[in-house]
Amino acid sequence: MNKEQRPKIAIAILTISVVLSVFAGFIAPYEPNFMNENAIGAAPSMSHIFGTDNLGRDLFSLILYGGRASLTIGIASAAIGTLIAAVYGTMSGMTNKHVDRLMMKATDLFMSIPGLLLIIVLQAVWGEASYLSLSLVIGITSWMQMSKIIRSEVIRLRKSEFVVAAEMYGGSFWYILRRHLFPNYFSSIMFMAVSNVGAAIIAESTLSFMGLGLPISEVSWGSLMSLSQDALLSDQWWMIVIPGLVMVSVLVSITEIGEYIRGRNTSKGSNI
Repeated sequence: MNKEQRPKIAIAILTISVVLSVFAGFIAPYEPNFMNENAIGAAPSMSHIFGTDNLGRDLFSLILYGGRASLTIGIASAAIGTLIAAVYGTMSGMTNKHVDRLMMKATDLFMSIPGLLLIIVLQAVWGEASYLSLSLVIGITSWMQMSKIIRSEVIRLRKSEFVVAAEMYGGSFWYILRRHLFPNYFSSIMFMAVSNVGAAIIAESTLSFMGLGLPISEVSWGSLMSLSQDALLSDQWWMIVIPGLVMVSVLVSITEIGEYIRGRNTSKGSNI
């Protein structure tokens, strides 16, 4: 596989995963919570191509519905984190040096706290996990590094003639952000936004593995991986290998797409 083919394959894998997850209700052969008492822990077969779990649920159906949950949380939290980073980083880059220094010190303080610990604490304060709570909690703990990059871009861009002219003519912060700054640093942070999707999926999976994720009635890739202990004890390899391969394939694809975007931005240089 050459270097030019890798991003195409990654995009294809991610696109297929998203499409299958979105249309899980039409594609999945079984309801995600349907328990077949006659097929508990069944190996892959014609009736259950990925086998079943220790409750008799079809693993293929669980992976499709689980992808819907994990990808939704991943994309939503990445969007929230990117929005916070764009506003915070732009404000820091456009304000005076004293306020900028305080904002960056606050950012460094947040970054000094382990991200997973912060997520767990915020989720515990929120209460029962849901799509909304996980997306918000993961989103508001994943903006710091991106905001520092945006700040650096804004400091560079604010010296440009079009930004100086907009400020002289009384352009508001939101106007300058929307019209002049965001279009010029958008491509520079896209690879981080894409990478944050993968990081959010991992965070959700970790919470589910620890029993702090979505309710038991909601399946996700993380909750499937939490079955690994039962799989290892019972030699039901398909319960951990197949979901693990699917999840790793998607995460590697997301990483590859992010690297491809960063490589293109580096080769093209600034888009001012």
